[in-house]
Amino acid sequence: MLRAEDLWDDVRALRAACPLVHNVTNFVVMNFNANLLLAAGASPVMVHAREEVEDMARLAGAVVLNIGTLQPEWVESMRLALLAARARGTPVVLDPVGAGATAYRKATVAALRQAAEPDVLRGNAAEIMAVAGHESAARGVDSLARADSAFDAARALSRASGAVVCVSGARDLIVDARGRLAWLDNGHVWMTRVTGVGCGASALVAAFAAVQPDRWRATVAAMAYLGVAGELAAERAQAAGGGVGSFQIALLDALHLLDADAFIARLRLEAAA
Repeated sequence: MLRAEDLWDDVRALRAACPLVHNVTNFVVMNFNANLLLAAGASPVMVHAREEVEDMARLAGAVVLNIGTLQPEWVESMRLALLAARARGTPVVLDPVGAGATAYRKATVAALRQAAEPDVLRGNAAEIMAVAGHESAARGVDSLARADSAFDAARALSRASGAVVCVSGARDLIVDARGRLAWLDNGHVWMTRVTGVGCGASALVAAFAAVQPDRWRATVAAMAYLGVAGELAAERAQAAGGGVGSFQIALLDALHLLDADAFIARLRLEAAA
């Protein structure tokens, strides 16, 4: 049985190791995701040039591929980073942002997965359903579907790919090819009102995967950590009379300052092996 105390051990391991996380990510979220990783205790690098992505992927503890702002040069960089990381056994997290929104996004995800399957696929319900080949409801890169509506798609995708699949939403779902699953009920609606929080979740998953070899447990730990921090941040921002702007800063503070007592007391986790 996975316990909150076990997940906090992973938080401590992350803070102690400060792993290098290589992000080939979208330019909308670069700054916020870099700060989010720093607040959590990781060391971010955002390298996109084809001439160096392979070298950086070989140095990193984990690699994040995020298709939020696509262009052909970046797609090739993602492919090269993916292959270099997989050759070394370095964990790779793929965030299929807006996967069902356009044919180009759908083709990009398919091409990356054909080159090599990632260790973790993390997205919202519409994105995961699209990657799995199911019909999904979305508005641009935002999901109009709940995480539980993607349950069957997530399980099928995990079994077919061998990857851990994380469906984020008001209730987060994490499944793997062995049949393990976890539901997390932490977080706050304001997390959907700040650009980069979802992409930041993928970056955090990579950071935890760099220190926890069990990819499923690493994904659960990352989503749990972010969810609890999001709750605390919203409470602190509201108490100070602030809104989503204050929340963004409070979230970084919460990721940096979260302690074991608050994490364990607040975590709402259902897990089954």
